[in-house]
Amino acid sequence: MANWNEPRGDRTDFGTTPGSYGEVADNTVMDQGLRKHMLSIYNYMASGVLLTGIVALAAVATGVTQAIFGTGLWFVVALSPLAFVLFMSFGANKFSAGALQVMFWSFATVMGVSMSTIFLQFSADSIAVTFFATAGAFAGLSLWGYTTKKDLSGFGSFLIMGVVGLIIASLLNAFLIGSPGLELAIAAIGVLIFAGLTAYDTQRLKAEYFHFRGTEWAQKSIILGALSLYLDFINMFMFLLRFLGSRE
Repeated sequence: MANWNEPRGDRTDFGTTPGSYGEVADNTVMDQGLRKHMLSIYNYMASGVLLTGIVALAAVATGVTQAIFGTGLWFVVALSPLAFVLFMSFGANKFSAGALQVMFWSFATVMGVSMSTIFLQFSADSIAVTFFATAGAFAGLSLWGYTTKKDLSGFGSFLIMGVVGLIIASLLNAFLIGSPGLELAIAAIGVLIFAGLTAYDTQRLKAEYFHFRGTEWAQKSIILGALSLYLDFINMFMFLLRFLGSRE
């Protein structure tokens, strides 16, 4: 996941004028390598989101969600994605790139079953509208994070603290307070926080390319980068669904 000590992405500036033909060639190769690296991350992330959607639809269509929802098995399913994230994030040094790939696809699959309950709570039309709204916002924010010259590294700690605060506030509201107004406020703040994380993580992943290229960590950083952007997208979608979703 996010590593706040990674080198900043502005260590290489493609906008500067090279001093020799050799530098032009080096910058061109580096730029092509960066684009390939980022496209690989986006492809993994998009494939993971697609797999999650297919599994969620299949789980509802086959009655799996209805059968296990509210049972003890459901809590296991609901908590499984968190376990995958923790294993991948903190055990990345021990796992091979192939093992991380298997864990990523397994995570996306389990996440699909876990998210399938949205089809029992919201109308299909509102889910579709929210998904495409999230996709558009995500694309714009990620593009801005990739192209901006502004250093976003200073926002990292603040955004992570915001995520922790969201989790605490959500748990308190769910089990103790139960306020609809607070739920909407949490959703609004959640959308803003994960919008910021989308731009921040994109810039961070761009910087990581220059740090890891040519090492065994290069492929691992692609998978872990896809996991970061996947989580940004899914969380932004879920919080936005609280606003735009029509309850069944």
